Amino acid sequence: MPSEVLAPETPPATVPATLLDAVRFDKDGLVPAVAQDFKTGKILMLAYMNRESLEVTLREKKACYWSRSRKELWLKGATSGHTQAVKEMYLDCDGDAIVLKIEQTGGACHTGYESCFYRQVQPDGSLVITDKLVFNAEDAYAKK
Repeated sequence: MPSEVLAPETPPATVPATLLDAVRFDKDGLVPAVAQDFKTGKILMLAYMNRESLEVTLREKKACYWSRSRKELWLKGATSGHTQAVKEMYLDCDGDAIVLKIEQTGGACHTGYESCFYRQVQPDGSLVITDKLVFNAEDAYAKK
């Protein structure tokens, strides 16, 4: 029996018109955001965004996050030069998670790896580094 292709459902009339209307921030005013390589689909990092960082991202087309440790906006690459040009954005079905499809310049991970997800969990629970170093973190984040 051939598989049937279903037409997408017509969205209900109550769908919010914009991302900023639709996103559901947590109790701290944040939403998780996954950065994914636009060309390869590789997951590069997970960060958090607040309303202001989302507004900056939408306006500038460059990834801007909220640094939970520094309690400030974090324009990706402002210190290291390893920027993220936003090509597409997706909001999940519940409105509580975002995917940014980005073009990464340099590495995404502050440790120097291409991806923050550079450690693969083995069947026995051990970790193996499976990604490549693409920059020297000490040089990229040295106080100038």
